[in-house]
Amino acid sequence: MKPNRGRLTALFLVLFSALLHAEDFTYTIHPSTLTPYEKEPVLLSVDINQTNPEPILLFLFDIKPKRTYRVEQISATHDNTLHHAKEHYLYLLFPLKSGLLDIDFDLTKRVTNDDKVHYFFSGDRDDFKKLETTDSNIPVPPLRLQVKPLPKGTQLIGNFKLGYLFKPKKVEAYAPVSLRITIEGNGYPPLIKNIYPKQEGVSLFASKPVLTRHVDAHTVHYKAVYDLALTSGKSFDTAPITLRAFNPKTRKQYTLSIPPEHIEVTRPDTAVLVDKTDTPPPLQTDWRQLSTLMGYLLAFGAGFLSAWLLKWHKKERVKEHPLTARIDASKTKKALLQLLMAEDVQRFAPVIDKLEADLYGTGDHALKQLKQEAKERLI
Repeated sequence: MKPNRGRLTALFLVLFSALLHAEDFTYTIHPSTLTPYEKEPVLLSVDINQTNPEPILLFLFDIKPKRTYRVEQISATHDNTLHHAKEHYLYLLFPLKSGLLDIDFDLTKRVTNDDKVHYFFSGDRDDFKKLETTDSNIPVPPLRLQVKPLPKGTQLIGNFKLGYLFKPKKVEAYAPVSLRITIEGNGYPPLIKNIYPKQEGVSLFASKPVLTRHVDAHTVHYKAVYDLALTSGKSFDTAPITLRAFNPKTRKQYTLSIPPEHIEVTRPDTAVLVDKTDTPPPLQTDWRQLSTLMGYLLAFGAGFLSAWLLKWHKKERVKEHPLTARIDASKTKKALLQLLMAEDVQRFAPVIDKLEADLYGTGDHALKQLKQEAKERLI
């Protein structure tokens, strides 16, 4: 069997690098696997140990950023004992594409001596002194991973569990039904675009999911919370949700699902919303007082009196519409929305759109302004 020339070259570079720095320090880079799946977290352990006690050594280490992988540092410990420095790092690395993938590193060795360290520590808060070092970049061969592709249609990578809550399950027309979905566990961050599918006759309002992370000794625990609101003018069944997941540890596929829930929607009683018995009667004209008033005002000119009467009668006609008082009596945007929906959806459509945006979206209109727009559509 012929030797693999690429592997021999990589092995030679590693050995050459180790021999080159054997007189001062050693380093090891140990991945939990060399053949991960796409987006499977790879635990990367890095150790740097000073072997030559003569100089004072310090180290700077980092993983070079690339678009082909994502890195999260779990921990870092530094033992800067003079002449016996030690560094230990733990990373989680997520390969973002399948195939051969090279992970690149930055390692800098910093050399100083006892006199420079003593001078550095001799200053005070008002006399800052920089530690003088001689820095050199140490070439580190890349770590090569053979990344395996995920099963087609995979949405979650890792070991996750799903939780959900609908509240309430009985609402009035166009009132919101809140839906909270939580996905938590270990693996690739569980962020899913458009987690709730489009549904005819149902309006969806979704905020950006909130992702939290908890770091333990060897991994990161993620929790993603999705807050959504559903609205409809009639009863409906929520859309079923199925998330396809893959656990690289067990190499098994599994699904997380939310079954449909029935949401009962009731429409408000129009007779209650528009109760004409509560509507104040139109203004009545007292002609005797008006005649007296006209007698006094005739001295100031019939033209002024005519203009005033026209304006007075215009106001009287506007106040005569039975919905005007109901609109003014609406204390909240929700009450106003229910009133307009029950009365005439088509006539008040622009105002209804603004109310829904305020209640269930990101709109911010003044209630007084919305009432005025609604009353203007009565003319």
